[in-house]
Amino acid sequence: MKRKGLRFYLRIYLKILAQDIKSKMSYRADFIISTIGMICTNIAGFISFWILFSRFPSINGWGYYESLFLYGFSLVSLTPVQCLFDNNWNLRQNVYSGDFIKYCLRPINLFFYYQSEVFDIKGLGQFVFGLVTLIYAWVKLGLGFSVLMLLKMIVFLLTASLIMIALQNAAAATCFWIQNSFYVLDFVMKFKDYAKYPITIFSPVFRFLFTFIMPVAFIAYYPSLVILRPDAVPVLSWISPLIGIGFFWLSYKFWMHGALKYSGTGS
Repeated sequence: MKRKGLRFYLRIYLKILAQDIKSKMSYRADFIISTIGMICTNIAGFISFWILFSRFPSINGWGYYESLFLYGFSLVSLTPVQCLFDNNWNLRQNVYSGDFIKYCLRPINLFFYYQSEVFDIKGLGQFVFGLVTLIYAWVKLGLGFSVLMLLKMIVFLLTASLIMIALQNAAAATCFWIQNSFYVLDFVMKFKDYAKYPITIFSPVFRFLFTFIMPVAFIAYYPSLVILRPDAVPVLSWISPLIGIGFFWLSYKFWMHGALKYSGTGS
């Protein structure tokens, strides 16, 4: 069978995306309500963040605008997993109902086909909110601007996104072996809230946990240091793109390992 290239998958994805958006637009009230809910959630998080720093101008060497930059960075980096990989939340239901078998019968990459079926458009509201927050903090910090800084920003935002996508992929894929896997996915995804804060505010035990066990520190803290504190960038920040790519590849292999062993409701 001829190997399908990037152009083929891009064309297929755009067609699937168009159909998914059309179906969502047919329920406009649901879309509007869910989008407003997403925006309100982010606003509530921002208010909590503001209240915290109104009481403590600096937390372990991190000022308000530096922390706000980290907050915006995390929201932007979490957008791809929100928009492009939201179908992971339905994986357990599809596996146990037997509906997942239909994905195994298509002559295209199984992981691509499954993930491309759902695009959570309301996640774009989170992206806009995060981007505005990021730009505001950037200006207040007087970071300046150059093409090199923009390229660094894009690379390290993508790095952060890969880490979160990998965490979700791996947690969702446990449903191929664990019946109550929803709790695994829910537990893992709760850790993303800690990505909004510098790990230096936590105890050494949690710093180790958030760096090497549940690497949420790579969602915002380590990548953002390249922009925020370029004169003192740790090695973990520079190698975070490799860590992101490696972690995503491992999660993809884990997801595919479970999916390819799937044989229906009797598995």
